[in-house]
Amino acid sequence: MAGPLASAAEVLRSHPELALFLTLAMGFAVGRIRIGTFTVGSVLGTLLAGVLVGQLGVDVPGVVKVVFFDLFLFATGYKVGPQFFRGLKKDGLPQLALTVVVCVACLATAVIASKLLGYDVGTAAGLLAGAFTESTVIGTAAEAIQRLPLPDAERARLVNAIPVAYAVTYLVGTTTLVWFLSSLAPRLMRIDLRAAARELEVKLSGKAAEEEGVSSAYRDWDLRAFELGGPRRTVAQLEASLGGARAVVERVRSGGVLVDPIPETVVGPGDRIALACRREVLVAHAPVLGAEVQDRELLDFPLAVLQAVVTNRALAGRTLAELAAAHGRGVVLRKLVRSGQELPFEPGTVVNRGDLLEIAGHQRDAERAARALGYVVRPSPATDMVFVGLGIVLGGFVGLIAVKVGGVSITLTTSGGALCTGLLLGWLRSVSPTFGGIPEAALWIFDTVGLTTFIGAVGLAAGPGFVAGVRQTGPSLVLVAFVVAILPHVIGILFGRYVLRMNPVILLGAESGAGTTTAGLKALQDAADSKLPVLGYTVPYALGNILLTAWGPVIVALMT
Repeated sequence: MAGPLASAAEVLRSHPELALFLTLAMGFAVGRIRIGTFTVGSVLGTLLAGVLVGQLGVDVPGVVKVVFFDLFLFATGYKVGPQFFRGLKKDGLPQLALTVVVCVACLATAVIASKLLGYDVGTAAGLLAGAFTESTVIGTAAEAIQRLPLPDAERARLVNAIPVAYAVTYLVGTTTLVWFLSSLAPRLMRIDLRAAARELEVKLSGKAAEEEGVSSAYRDWDLRAFELGGPRRTVAQLEASLGGARAVVERVRSGGVLVDPIPETVVGPGDRIALACRREVLVAHAPVLGAEVQDRELLDFPLAVLQAVVTNRALAGRTLAELAAAHGRGVVLRKLVRSGQELPFEPGTVVNRGDLLEIAGHQRDAERAARALGYVVRPSPATDMVFVGLGIVLGGFVGLIAVKVGGVSITLTTSGGALCTGLLLGWLRSVSPTFGGIPEAALWIFDTVGLTTFIGAVGLAAGPGFVAGVRQTGPSLVLVAFVVAILPHVIGILFGRYVLRMNPVILLGAESGAGTTTAGLKALQDAADSKLPVLGYTVPYALGNILLTAWGPVIVALMT
């Protein structure tokens, strides 16, 4: 048995690409493990798998790590770019201010704790990355360490110390933050999180949200067929007679002939209409419309569901009610998505450029409304690789620009530059979505596989010295990680609640965004039994990704 195992180990050492794919397979398998409410996740799973396979002494070329890390950061910027630039406007300033306070506090606590306990720069960077579950710090800090004027062996030791500290502190950081945001933070603010969410839901929409997985049988809109009585009149006059409510005559059967009407079409006694409007309107006005009839052919028309990105400058900043009055004839809004997160909405919800609206209605009406909003998203498997390649190259040049701070040279690094151009190009894509398309499946590859491949390569490199590193720093690092994970969010809660006067539900969502932890957001939504915390998540998540990634070279500069 030893012979085949030795041969397999030699093959993996000779072909590091096979070791890397083995690491990914094992990492994603481990990532599916759940312990109570905690899921290991693909990032930590891949790191641990890399450490295990790395015991064989596998040497992965450094360029592999950089390529996949750049793809990951570019994709991250691309996704959050629209929301980041929107957050720079006045209505996003409180959330931006909160994010800056939380991120600066996390950097300060990590540096102070590391200096007090005598940690080296690699351990300090790993502590910051793990306690705030921001794995991008591993890459940017490692790049900064590689530029330090130190012997090669010392630089390698410091770089390998980062994933050791990250692995120890990630578990603490994730579980601590999920527990803090969903359980302890509401108690600190002396609020009932569920009651606060219900109150905000009623304030925003006039009704409480539905339970997840359970929906109301009631539907606001319905389509019914009527045989008209009453006087002859135009379709526009008929629609206007329904109490001023939004209503549309979708089709008409007149003299046995089906027609798609225009507002000037005249209808009268004996004609049949397919009428779409709210149920309460139908109940109130059905007696004056005529007898309801069963006419499948009349009701059987092409119903389109389209996704449109808001790029029309004239519509950005207006409410959904205003958009409905101007362009909503014959269509219903099904979803409002902002920065990849579906948002709850009501008539007063303000629409931003880059928002994705999913609308449904007669094909002619849906196409017209979608064109008025901006750009209709047509499914395509193709990625604009000219856009991606040039974006990363330009970002790399920008990232190499050095700034002297206290005699220390600090750069964004090529990877940080890729994040910046991803932000800019993602925003440009939302403004003019005729170029730079990256399908969701491709974004998943760039984002998830890009990051996990990088992390896997880091684990393979750190494997040989991992056990010794954990023995050296483990016990104290667990306690320090708890403090570094909690303290910045306590400061953020106090600042947001008593200085910015933010709604507690929005504030907690912003805290999870500033900490770039989707697990924290999900725990919050579960604890609140509401989706509303997402309203505070998107802007801080965008800025938090940028600041925490930038802290990699900053913590290296502060610790050396």
